[in-house]
Amino acid sequence: MTTAGWTKIAASDVPSNRRRGGDLRTLLSPATVKSTSGFMGVLTLEEGESVSEHYHPYSEEFLFLVSGRLTVRLDGEPVPVAPGEGLFIPKNVRHRLENKGEEPAFVVFHLGPLAPRPELGHVDTEPYPEPAGEVR
Repeated sequence: MTTAGWTKIAASDVPSNRRRGGDLRTLLSPATVKSTSGFMGVLTLEEGESVSEHYHPYSEEFLFLVSGRLTVRLDGEPVPVAPGEGLFIPKNVRHRLENKGEEPAFVVFHLGPLAPRPELGHVDTEPYPEPAGEVR
């Protein structure tokens, strides 16, 4: 819904991105609302799921854990995150999100500023997880 310059988007209105692990949905971004300073979305990690390690050379990342439990590995060091806690990840810090709990973890995230081009904003440092049911 867009009116008078503002836009409202539901998580169910955007496709799930499972390439790096979990159910990631970017709600507010240059592609969806023509934002110019950053982007925001949500991530659901089921028990045992993780998001592969990566870093952002241009953006800081802000995480807020709504429910569940997370371990975020920052440059390899585990940092436990509990519901109601926020975590700031500076530019160029490698990070990996892991749900080692017994219930889904639901995270809200924001990154900013934007990279000069989308393909420059995310640097992967480990292989993507195997899709469910596939064996190599």
